[in-house]
Amino acid sequence: MLRPHLSIDAAAMHGGRFAGIRLHDDGEEHFHELSDEEKDALAKFIWREDNIELTTVGIDIGSSTSHLMFAKVHLQRKSKSLSSGYIVVNRTILWKSSILLTPFLPDNSIDAGRLNRFIQDAYRAAGLERDDIDSGAVILTGEAIKRSNAEAIAALFAADSGKFVCASAGHHLECMLAAQGSGAAAISRATHRTVLNVDIGGGTTKFARIKNGVVVATCAVAVGGRLIVRDADLRCTRLDQAAQQTADSLGLRLQLGGAIDNAAIDRIADALAEVVIACIRGEPPGGLAQTLLLTEELAMDRAPDLITFSGGVSEYLFNRETRDYGDIAKPLAGRIGRAFADGRIKAALTDPGNGIRATVIGASQFTVQVSGKTIHLSRNVPLPLHNVPVIFPRIAVDRPFCADDVVREIRAALKRSDLDAAQTVAVAIRWRGDPYYSILRTLANGIAVALDNTAASPLILVIDGDVGKVMGNILEYELKVLRPVVSVDGVQLDEMDFVDIGALIEPAYVVPIVIKSLLFTPTLSPAISPAS
Repeated sequence: MLRPHLSIDAAAMHGGRFAGIRLHDDGEEHFHELSDEEKDALAKFIWREDNIELTTVGIDIGSSTSHLMFAKVHLQRKSKSLSSGYIVVNRTILWKSSILLTPFLPDNSIDAGRLNRFIQDAYRAAGLERDDIDSGAVILTGEAIKRSNAEAIAALFAADSGKFVCASAGHHLECMLAAQGSGAAAISRATHRTVLNVDIGGGTTKFARIKNGVVVATCAVAVGGRLIVRDADLRCTRLDQAAQQTADSLGLRLQLGGAIDNAAIDRIADALAEVVIACIRGEPPGGLAQTLLLTEELAMDRAPDLITFSGGVSEYLFNRETRDYGDIAKPLAGRIGRAFADGRIKAALTDPGNGIRATVIGASQFTVQVSGKTIHLSRNVPLPLHNVPVIFPRIAVDRPFCADDVVREIRAALKRSDLDAAQTVAVAIRWRGDPYYSILRTLANGIAVALDNTAASPLILVIDGDVGKVMGNILEYELKVLRPVVSVDGVQLDEMDFVDIGALIEPAYVVPIVIKSLLFTPTLSPAISPAS
């Protein structure tokens, strides 16, 4: 953060009034009354020391819809804890785009040209230039994460690569993004109740079971509002594989370009709704549900207290949308809503409020921290590193654990984020207790086993306690991991963060860390309606 130059050498309160202190050649301090201009400059200087304002953009490019949002984010230093970190104290939405049906070319790749025009039009409508944007997040889901599409989309933001976090969201990560962005996780934290968030998009339905604000289980099925699309003549213009499988299970013959009558649409919507209802009720998947399951089934130890919905289909469920776009979103929502009305789903139906914009509800925030001095950097580590995804294994180092526990938790964290062990990831650890060698060695053993030791990318470890150097030495010199090691401490990260790790600063021997967190809106007063 740049500090404005002031003509005042220092400032103090003198007799209840601001006074400047100047050191003259005679070595004596002389007080003088500050002018209004100097007072204003001093006030701005003090404010900027502890406050950052950023203009951000969030862009969600999915298999069915795309949209974006601009916001102004106010971050404030956590001065009470003498921290170098910042927290978000306010966010103001500046402008929201309309919802665009994601444009595809005949070869089923995204029409990058049309998408680019949509984004450029949004900037103009919001009265913003690309240079006005400090940070942003581009979230790719569904068909958008296929290689040909991802490459075309990446080209749209190549010039802004230093500003943007780009996340290709697999099924589990989509579940977590929807749970956070919808407000469901905030409801769970505020009420201390178990919440099941059901995000029904165009091609998939994502489930996230949340306890006390933490996502503890996820699941996805191939059920969505745009698996089938018809034109004004009822001819099929889109027919996803899941829709074809559903039709086959019902004995219906569908084909792209052929007519599909309303009776067939009703039967398909009924069958797909039953898959979602069965998952909500915790029933073991069978038949069509088993066919459409995209992940392992949802782990349910008890029925949820609340059911929240997000995604495009939720707009119909909560009566925010009534138009028909030639797809099955409206009938699908109607049938799921009836399951609450007739008592088949007994938990309270809850509107978390963010609907179709759950995934893109925030762009990204910058939190700048500086590592501690007890860090370890391999000689061949390629600094700086940009947009490294963070995984947060749930390891309690203040309780007994073994290396196998570490391996299991790291692999579970990779799975939650749809990452693999060979990728460049930052493993975040909360350190509690004393730095006994036996504990550090056990932790390092588990990390070395869980992460691919043959990969060329760096092994990055970020710890909030002052044990970074010791952990790095154990990994590189005792366990002799082949990957270059970056082990920094004094930094706090969370799941779904991304980090930039800057070049080494000498002679302090620290590295700057820029934390880019997906920014979600807290839900302060959830609207909970009874299941009736």
